[in-house]
Amino acid sequence: MEQEESRPKKRVVERRRYPSSRRRSCFFCKEKTKEIDYKDADFLRRFLTDRGKIKARRKTAVCARHQRQLAVAIKRARHLALLPFTGEHVRGS
Repeated sequence: MEQEESRPKKRVVERRRYPSSRRRSCFFCKEKTKEIDYKDADFLRRFLTDRGKIKARRKTAVCARHQRQLAVAIKRARHLALLPFTGEHVRGS
């Protein structure tokens, strides 16, 4: 029992995922974009993963309002076949 008391206690250190000093701001708010154009497929690809999924807000640093608009624009572009529903490797050859 005495051996347990003589050991120093381990300190638990919490790590933050993002630095608190640097706040990332929304790309669309900075550019003062009114609407996100669904016809600009090359631009919308920035917000898709390699599998064709829409990236999360915390990955793209987009505010909630513009994330909703972005999702609608991507879904419209997919419906018109400007963007794929799945990634290239998922579709096969």
